[in-house]
Amino acid sequence: MKSGLRNQLAEKMAGEITLSESPGKALRKWRMSFDIPQGVLSEHLKVSPSVISDYESGRRKSPGTAIVGKIVETILAIDEAGGGKYIRKYSRLLFSGIDDDVIHDMHDYTNAVPLRQFADAIGCTTICGPVEKTIFGYTVIDSLNAILRLSADEFNCIYGWSTERALIFSGVTTGKSPMVAIRVTPFKPRAVVLQGLPASRVDPLVAKMAETDRITVLSTEMGTEQLVHNLRQKQW
Repeated sequence: MKSGLRNQLAEKMAGEITLSESPGKALRKWRMSFDIPQGVLSEHLKVSPSVISDYESGRRKSPGTAIVGKIVETILAIDEAGGGKYIRKYSRLLFSGIDDDVIHDMHDYTNAVPLRQFADAIGCTTICGPVEKTIFGYTVIDSLNAILRLSADEFNCIYGWSTERALIFSGVTTGKSPMVAIRVTPFKPRAVVLQGLPASRVDPLVAKMAETDRITVLSTEMGTEQLVHNLRQKQW
């Protein structure tokens, strides 16, 4: 792991937690983003799990900068011991200039995941295209922020390590805007999931645009936080 990127990521995490109006929530966000249970983090820190729980819930006074720094270093060390997957992921996102209010979550799978199983996990309805495909990852994107703020090169960063993935666009109203954005960029995903949009409200043009690029389109009314939680729980 390149020490420069690791150190910059550590500074970003520690700064966000320390300066946040709700340090406990920021700490919880980063711990969960690295997929580390409270018990595992507390074990490495040699403290009781209740200490981490109290910090995250706000029951305990917000930790000072020294303790925050130690917690962040421990989170990164745990990830490094497991191969550094999340350090690479967040370094790539944070230092490509893409804010975390644009990309909510990104994950790459080691093995192919059946799209049908993926869709079932987040309560999807098929709009068009076959679901008998496989994917190697997903990205959860804030639709409006992505369209308003990302350049073409930055938009391509949402594909992570592979375009053989599902792009989940949150907060869509008709589904047209994400499909237009995909049409004018060179890379195409295996599937697009329109979050927060009933199938009956998906614009008919979505299917026409998707068929041209052979993209399967799904919709789900599941909330973004629950959706991310469900996907992270799957051991694919």
